[in-house]
Amino acid sequence: MARTVLGLNPPRPDTLTPPSPPARVKVWDPVVRLFHWTLALGCIANLTVLRELKSVHRYVGYAILAAVAVRLVWGFVGTQHARFSDFTPTPRRLGGYLLALARGREPRYVGHNPAGALMMLALIGLVSACGVTGWMMGLDAFWGLRWVETLHEALANTILVMAILHVLAALIESWRHRENLVLAMMTGLKRAPRGNDVCHAPAVD
Repeated sequence: MARTVLGLNPPRPDTLTPPSPPARVKVWDPVVRLFHWTLALGCIANLTVLRELKSVHRYVGYAILAAVAVRLVWGFVGTQHARFSDFTPTPRRLGGYLLALARGREPRYVGHNPAGALMMLALIGLVSACGVTGWMMGLDAFWGLRWVETLHEALANTILVMAILHVLAALIESWRHRENLVLAMMTGLKRAPRGNDVCHAPAVD
């Protein structure tokens, strides 16, 4: 009786409302996701099991270059978060983000954060250069030139290092913001923006 008067009775199970899952929004369209996994799996294959299988290695490289070409076009005509105008960082924006990151107070971006955007642009440039040097190695004009082979090898090794850093950064950001970014790149869905989340890059710094 006393527990009822004092309001200490626990609620009945049938009156409890289960918490609703957090709202999700579509961020990464199919073109972006297909490009990401084509680049990731193609580079991994060419850097490992296909390294010595020259003919297959070459065609996988061509497929990667084709994916890069599509992504570059899509960066101008694609959906909101696919466009370069949405995420390409300015020095001021990048510096502000890195300073906030060092303090452990970086905002959550619905699309690419400035550091992630810089990494993605760098990888696109490196992969393009690696693909072009690989193509050059098959031309009579550059056949057997040591500097082309050396440059191609150096670019491939740099891509490997950058890719490892990219994966580590994605895992850390997933932990920091309690969001599975690997899964998001598979489904295209991320948690809806809330609070201080940044939906897109500001038009003017």
